[in-house]
Amino acid sequence: MIDAAGIIRSGTNILFVTLDSLRYDTAHTALAKGQTPGLGALLPDGRWERRHTPGTFTLPAHMAFFSGFLPKLPTPEQPPRLWECKPPAFKTVGPETFVFDAPSLLAGLGQHGYRTACVGGVTYFSRETPLGSVLPDMFDEDHWRPEFCSPEADSTRHQVDHALTVAEQHATGPLFLFVNVSATHVPHCHYTGDSTDTHASQRAALAYADAHLARLITELTRTTPWLVILCADHGDAFGENGYHGRGIAHPKVINVPYAAWLAQPATLAAHERAPHPAQP
Repeated sequence: MIDAAGIIRSGTNILFVTLDSLRYDTAHTALAKGQTPGLGALLPDGRWERRHTPGTFTLPAHMAFFSGFLPKLPTPEQPPRLWECKPPAFKTVGPETFVFDAPSLLAGLGQHGYRTACVGGVTYFSRETPLGSVLPDMFDEDHWRPEFCSPEADSTRHQVDHALTVAEQHATGPLFLFVNVSATHVPHCHYTGDSTDTHASQRAALAYADAHLARLITELTRTTPWLVILCADHGDAFGENGYHGRGIAHPKVINVPYAAWLAQPATLAAHERAPHPAQP
């Protein structure tokens, strides 16, 4: 159980990464095959949770995330939510949940002194169209360049380099740093040399992104704690039952990987693992 309310009241930095279009089975298989060792070493218990997304494509999923609705477990019982918009008077919210009295999580965090920064990936974050400005407008600052987008084969490296620069610029915190990873969004067939996007090419895209994402988390948490949330916004169908793409209520679209944990500084973690000398 994560005490998000206490974490935010203490001013702990937050990293929220969405791996765009990443199916749960892609993430699970890549981990099982040893293709994502970086993330495998960082994920709680070394595994992804399977969860259900609240949206079937990028825009509604992220609007839900930033309104307090993260992916849910596919079970009747749910853990406490990390964050939630101030509810009606008749509803009781547990003390672990950060309740924000604002139209969005980002505005609510701003009321607690957070700077919110977005490193976009797919074109819903590009400001190339009016619709592509909706999500960026929710942040204090947003960053997007063409090399952050999925047609660029080294997009995650560019995004992580930029995200680390943003974090360094706001080292005094507290910072809510959001990164939308585009590599797992179509097109990703260039990672396998094929002409069409498939489950295998998405897995290859995730394998490519793995080292950069591990670098991002490791560098950020080297000296300070961060609340880390990793998940997909939705999945993609690659011909299952004749379906292709997203925006459809297909299990491959609904089931997404999710992980959240409080990452302690590497120096502190190493100290805790080391044997302590016997007391005289």
